[in-house]
Amino acid sequence: MTDFSAITAQLADQAIELPSWAFGNSGTRFRVFGQAGVPRDPFEKIADAAKVNELTALAPTVALHIPWDKVDDYAGLRSHAEDLGVGLGTINSNTFQDEAYMLGSLAHSDDAVRQKAIDHHFECIDIMNQTGSQDLKIWLADGTNYPGQDDMRGRQDRLADSLRQIYERIEDGHRLVLEYKFFEPSFYHTDVPDWGTSYAQVTALGEKAFVCLDTGHHAPGTNIEFIVMQLLRLGKLGSFDFNSRFYADDDLIVGAADPFQLFRILVEVIRGGGYGKDSGVAFMLDQCHNIEKKIPGQIRSVLNVQEMTARALLLDREALEAEQRAGNVLGAHQVLMDAFYTDVRPALAEWRESRGLPADPMKAYAESGYQEKIEADRVGGDQAGWGA
Repeated sequence: MTDFSAITAQLADQAIELPSWAFGNSGTRFRVFGQAGVPRDPFEKIADAAKVNELTALAPTVALHIPWDKVDDYAGLRSHAEDLGVGLGTINSNTFQDEAYMLGSLAHSDDAVRQKAIDHHFECIDIMNQTGSQDLKIWLADGTNYPGQDDMRGRQDRLADSLRQIYERIEDGHRLVLEYKFFEPSFYHTDVPDWGTSYAQVTALGEKAFVCLDTGHHAPGTNIEFIVMQLLRLGKLGSFDFNSRFYADDDLIVGAADPFQLFRILVEVIRGGGYGKDSGVAFMLDQCHNIEKKIPGQIRSVLNVQEMTARALLLDREALEAEQRAGNVLGAHQVLMDAFYTDVRPALAEWRESRGLPADPMKAYAESGYQEKIEADRVGGDQAGWGA
C-alpha cells in the first residue's frame, strides 16, 4: 500500500467546482422546500461557495447558470468572487425553461426557435469572455415523448448544425462541453442520451469540443468507469458532474448511493491521466439540496470526492499490475479492495490541520456561526432558486 505522505502533493492539486444553483432553493419536480438564509442573488451564492472553499481548500471556482445568474456587471461579479478567494468557472446554458422550447431547442424543427437557442449560447459565450471562464457547458432537454412525434435523424442533423454554429464562436483557450442524459424530461427518446452520441457530436466539431460525464445520468447497472476509461483513451473527457442517485433522479450528494462506484471512477481517472490541474478534465458538482442545508451539503460532497480520491491514489498499482499479468483474478481484486477499504479520514484530518485548515470542515462550519448569520441577514427579497 502506498504511504499517505506520498500522495499529499497530488491531493493538494485537487479542485472541485461548485454549482451556484446548489445554494439556492431547488429540488424535485414535485416540491421545492424553501430554507432560511438562501442567497437572493449571484453575489450571495458566490459568498456561500467561498465559505466552502475557505473550510476545505477544495473548491476554488463557482459555475454559473444563465439566466439564473444573470447580472448587469459581470466584471463586478468576477471581482467580487476574487475578493472572496474564488474564481468564476463553467458557464452553463439553459434551454429547458422557456415556453418556446417545449418541443426542443437546438434540435427543434422550427428554425426560429432553433435560432433563439443558438443566440442564447452566443450570449453565454459573451459572458464567458467577461468572467474569465474556460468552458461552455451544454445540457439539452431535447427529445420526444412518442414514436413518430418527430424525425429522430433530422433532429440529430439540426443539433449538429446548431452546435457547429456555436462552436465557431468559441475562442482559443475556451471549450464547448456537451453533457448527456439517457432520459428525462423526454421519455421516448433523448437527443443526447449517451456518451457515444455526445462523443460523435463533439468529435465532428473539433479539438475544442469535449464530453461532460454526469455520474447520475446513466441507466442502472451501467459501468460508468468503463465510459470514463474510454473517453480518456479517446482524449474527449472534458469534465465531470458529480452527484448520486438511487433510482432515476440525479441530484443527491456524490458518493451517497455507491461510494465504491465513486472510488472505481476515480481509479480510472487517475490511471488514464485525468487527474490534476494539467489534465484538462474538470471536476464539478451538479447537485440540488432540497431537504439538507445547502452549504453543509456542498462541504460533505467535496469531502466525499477527496476521500475517494485519496483511496484511489493509495492503490498499489505495481502490485495490481503484477497480479493482473499473473492472471491472479482474486489477487488483483484484493489489491483493489485493500485501497478501497483504507480509512483515510484520520490522515486527511491531520493533513488539513498541517495546512491551516479545520480537521473536520463539517464541524467547523456548524460552529462558525455562518449559517445563523445568513439566516438573520438574508431576510426580505426573493430567494434564488427554481421549481419544476
